[in-house]
Amino acid sequence: MSQTFFEPEVTEETKAAEHALHPNAEAVSLALSADDFSALEERIVRAVELVKRERQARIAADERAAKAETQLAEQGPLVDQMKQEIRSLRTERDQVRQRVERLLSQLDALEL
Repeated sequence: MSQTFFEPEVTEETKAAEHALHPNAEAVSLALSADDFSALEERIVRAVELVKRERQARIAADERAAKAETQLAEQGPLVDQMKQEIRSLRTERDQVRQRVERLLSQLDALEL
């Protein structure tokens, strides 16, 4: 409550200080031209449009992220299955390599 009690005093003091520094400031500030007001209005309209576009872009990005997370969750088991298959194929390849090396060494022994 104490803040609202002091606010009018601060505002009046601020206005008094501004008036002392710039006696014609009130007249100048009230004399905004139509062009200045139109320019301000145009800037506000552009800012609102920019915020709308950014919100739409954020919503689209959130949707893409959710879709990607869903796909990732669906692909997770497939990736695990593929990893297991790669491990088993590598093991099989190593076994085949060992057998081929053993056969080659037996062939080398026959040639002597």
